[in-house]
Amino acid sequence: MLESLASVLRQVAMNVFMGHQSLDLCLPVKKPLPRSAYIHVPFCQHRCGYCNFTLIANRDDLIGKYLRAILLELQTLGKPHAVDTLFIGGGTPTYLPPERLQQLLDLVKYWFPLDTGGEFSVEANPHDVTDRTARILSQAGVTRVSLGAQSFIASKLQALERTHSEADIARALFFLKKHRIDISLDLIFGAPEETLETWEYDLRRAVHLDPGHLSTYGLTYEKGTLFYNRLLRGNLKPVTEMEELKMYEFAIDFLECAGFDHYEISNFSRPGHRCRHNEGYWKLNSYFAIGPGASRFINGTRETNHRSTTTYIKRLLSGASPVAFREHLSPEAAAREAVVFGLRRMEGISLAAFRASTGFDIPTLLDKPLNRFLLQGLLSLEQNQLKLTRKGLLISDSLWPEFLTE
Repeated sequence: MLESLASVLRQVAMNVFMGHQSLDLCLPVKKPLPRSAYIHVPFCQHRCGYCNFTLIANRDDLIGKYLRAILLELQTLGKPHAVDTLFIGGGTPTYLPPERLQQLLDLVKYWFPLDTGGEFSVEANPHDVTDRTARILSQAGVTRVSLGAQSFIASKLQALERTHSEADIARALFFLKKHRIDISLDLIFGAPEETLETWEYDLRRAVHLDPGHLSTYGLTYEKGTLFYNRLLRGNLKPVTEMEELKMYEFAIDFLECAGFDHYEISNFSRPGHRCRHNEGYWKLNSYFAIGPGASRFINGTRETNHRSTTTYIKRLLSGASPVAFREHLSPEAAAREAVVFGLRRMEGISLAAFRASTGFDIPTLLDKPLNRFLLQGLLSLEQNQLKLTRKGLLISDSLWPEFLTE
């Protein structure tokens, strides 16, 4: 429910989760190259029932070919490009054997050297994080790990088809903190038959571990996933929409009381620990993207690589392009997307800054939907700043399609 924007803008959302150029990338003028890069690692031990991301399970035989394909795609850049933020996501990057993980990190660091003070994030599963893994990441300059905890409760982890335990999460945090790596924890709420009490336990346990950042996601049943098929057959009992909303509101209030800043619909941080990479996405900045299913946005053009890992590898090893989809956003389309992503951030959008960046005036661009949502109390406009209200936050997914329609 709360994350169905991923369905509306799938190609952008696949770079999960998160440059510093302004929204004037929307204008049809050649702009400076991106200051952010995303690299997708598709390998996993298995596919969880709710997962709709680009991944391939139990195909370790493809890892060597994948790394050769990654190198070939990186070489199309022509030369290294310095960036301010790097993000290696998946799949599960830490699923790679240590030697292969080191090889990938070396490639990424060469082609996307990180400027001083930059942010370098890597996604990880708790059971993959050993002292050796954390040391490899730290020595490669990784500053931040996004850990897929999802829950601390054994029965909920089992329901979500996760293979780690609460002890694995605690051990992973110990090793990451030992090597001075900042930690973000991912949590899921609204698992089948979950109660508000179990969700409260997850939040309390997460806060007790003192991460710098927390992401909370309502479980969605994406078409094509195993959970979606089980739902159609009546083999899953989802929580009600009202129960899910209560869990979401509880998380907002609980985490804010615990000192976390609710800075984006699904994201909370301690001061100074926001995900700068994801903030670049929400500002519609440009970014490089490498790997199967990866989607890049450069100079107003969005390109997405083939989602099939085997097809991606075959295309690159044969000298062909991995790109499966390409579109150039019109200035208006880009401005509309900028509204949607901008409103995901709790501080909202400055009308004056938006006009200066995109050339569009939001009241004229959005017209009737904007006026209606303001009257309904779903949006607020104060001191030239447009924001979601708490009421609008709870049903934000239903607003986005009207903003995106030209």
